Amino acid sequence: METSANASQVHVSNDQAVPLRARGLSKSYGWKTVLRDVSLELGPGSVLGLIGRNGAGKSTLIRALLGLIEVDAGEASVFGEPAFALSEAVKAQIGYVPQQPDALAWMRVDQMFDFVGRFYPRWDKGYVRSMLERWWLPRNQVLAKLSPGERQRVELIRAIASQPQLLVLDEPAAALDPVARRDLLRELALRDADNEGAVLFSTHIVSDLERVATHIAFLHEGRLLLHVPIDDLKERYARLILPASLASQGPFAGEIHRRRLNDGGVSLVIERGADCDWPATARESGARLDLLGLEDLFVEIAG
Repeated sequence: METSANASQVHVSNDQAVPLRARGLSKSYGWKTVLRDVSLELGPGSVLGLIGRNGAGKSTLIRALLGLIEVDAGEASVFGEPAFALSEAVKAQIGYVPQQPDALAWMRVDQMFDFVGRFYPRWDKGYVRSMLERWWLPRNQVLAKLSPGERQRVELIRAIASQPQLLVLDEPAAALDPVARRDLLRELALRDADNEGAVLFSTHIVSDLERVATHIAFLHEGRLLLHVPIDDLKERYARLILPASLASQGPFAGEIHRRRLNDGGVSLVIERGADCDWPATARESGARLDLLGLEDLFVEIAG
């Protein structure tokens, strides 16, 4: 399998206005490379959906972006400050929910909210109260004794109640029931509509991305294959099937992914060029070009 990164980025001149920025992040654990030269940028007011299969490196990338792990190469910044040396003022602007929350597990739900709320000047007690009631969460239960779904809902309330300028969610819908998942997506959509800070959330649920994301970042085997506004996906990517007689052609400009077929042919994922043309090979006898939506694009590359 051959891949080539193609990341389209939005550049903002004032570093302090950029919620998240990464340049050339690489990370390995022993012999396994988890991140490979990843660069991306999350602009103010954006909702970036980070998509990829389990094991693609999404959680590692999120932790690297927030300075929670040390990388082998590259650098990350949050609101212009190095991720590994964030000031307390910047930390207070971040709401983060890991995939498996376990902090303060010995506290009761109400104790945790009372304790954490003291560190955030914009803490929204009314939001905490209303969401605990809406999601039927027990205030007097110890966090460690909650179910995975209950624990994740509590953490989401905690992160959003701080009214952060940067909200980072790692697989936020993984343990949520349909009602809680719908509420979360509504909250993310409202934040986008009101331009209340930036959001980064990872997922492998394509429908969630299409409902709330303004931008898509596609991580595959540690590489960032694309990073584009979601509105740019329409008729931009296609699958090009080439028979064995044409399989040796390429690589083409805009080629993102290539895999061999059992009959000797190849299946390519390609991006339409700046001139809006597909490769001339697509018009040769035996070639077939199929436009790809987001879900088909995900399946074609990660499937």
